[in-house]
Amino acid sequence: MLLDIRLTPNAAQNRIDGIFRDGEGRSRLKVKVTAIAEKGKANDALVKFLSKSIKSARGNFEIVSGTLDRNKTLLVKGEPSEMENKLKTWLEQI
Repeated sequence: MLLDIRLTPNAAQNRIDGIFRDGEGRSRLKVKVTAIAEKGKANDALVKFLSKSIKSARGNFEIVSGTLDRNKTLLVKGEPSEMENKLKTWLEQI
């Protein structure tokens, strides 16, 4: 599964901040992390935060697009129906 993210580094706390519609009309999940955008620290913090929030192993998340950009696309690996259920449950809680 692919998850579109709008990442804001150097925030006061790690949190989900709703849904963002980018200039192309694409819906992205707004995520804020406390890590700075230097040497991949914000990307690592994003993966760590999402893995804890969704309760899935960190290895199940891979940034496939936007490693140097605020707009990112993450590949969420795992058994499709199980990950779909986890993501639906998680999104309902935010």
